[in-house]
Amino acid sequence: MTKLLQWLLGVGLLLGTWACLVWDLVPAQLSPQWKEVVWVAPMYLLMSFACYSLATIGYRVATFNDCEDAAKELQQEIEEARRDLAKKGLKLS
Repeated sequence: MTKLLQWLLGVGLLLGTWACLVWDLVPAQLSPQWKEVVWVAPMYLLMSFACYSLATIGYRVATFNDCEDAAKELQQEIEEARRDLAKKGLKLS
């Protein structure tokens, strides 16, 4: 199962459970206060997911490793390509 299908399955289960509770498709005796909580639960879940995503992106950017060896190798390959193109008559600025 791909990651997309896992996410879609999870979201589908949550939305199905939410819909059953909101439209009284399941015989659950919820008080009016809990009905209000259930009604706005998707909004809170969406906001929580957004906060988690931003925190994860921030952490990954903060701990991003520089690859100095790979950068040097790439610069050498660029110089090699420039010399090869210069031999073939192409002038680069």
